[in-house]
Amino acid sequence: MPLLLLQLTAARHSNQDSIMMKFVPIFRAAALATLTLAAAFSSAQAADLAADGSWTEFHVDALQEPSGSLDWLASYDDNSLAHYTFTIEAGKVGTLTVVDTGFSGDRFIVRNHGSALGQETSVGVDLGLNGAAIVDFDAALADLNYSRAVYSLQAGSYDISGYLSKSVLQDGSPMNSTTGGVQLTVSAVPEPATVASLLAGLALLAMRRKSISSAK
Repeated sequence: MPLLLLQLTAARHSNQDSIMMKFVPIFRAAALATLTLAAAFSSAQAADLAADGSWTEFHVDALQEPSGSLDWLASYDDNSLAHYTFTIEAGKVGTLTVVDTGFSGDRFIVRNHGSALGQETSVGVDLGLNGAAIVDFDAALADLNYSRAVYSLQAGSYDISGYLSKSVLQDGSPMNSTTGGVQLTVSAVPEPATVASLLAGLALLAMRRKSISSAK
């Protein structure tokens, strides 16, 4: 290769290396900032979900969430994504209940570790803004106009989150703003002997009713 070409090639590589060296600190700073932000964001979101049957409220507001997403938010004052962590020990089972509040007609997809936990919450009746707004979780659960779902959980670790899959309409357009609640209860798995006794008792009760009906 001619000497001039070698010199030009060497100079080109030298300039490229110089340019890259200038940007390396910027790349490193950006990567560090991204990791730091992700770590802070993740830690701010996590919250333990008590297994005592109490309700924990979540919010959805597309205008409040920076990306305009319909994910559950921790609160109206905190636009970090809400997710609830808990562990069900071996020998126990859990029941997770999710219910819509506010105006009826919203529906949710509930996720565990980012994947759908089960089917979408039940179909609610969209009464629009003319319907009564219910903010009490138990009252909403008792009103079939409000969407809800009950999930049976086995032993294991859970990270529950969700998002609004269908919104109440306002003048023909989705409001994309609502509230809801999650509730967790945990109980021991019934012993085989207990189950057997229960089945035997039900069988005896059925036989007794049959004999009474025959005697008549």
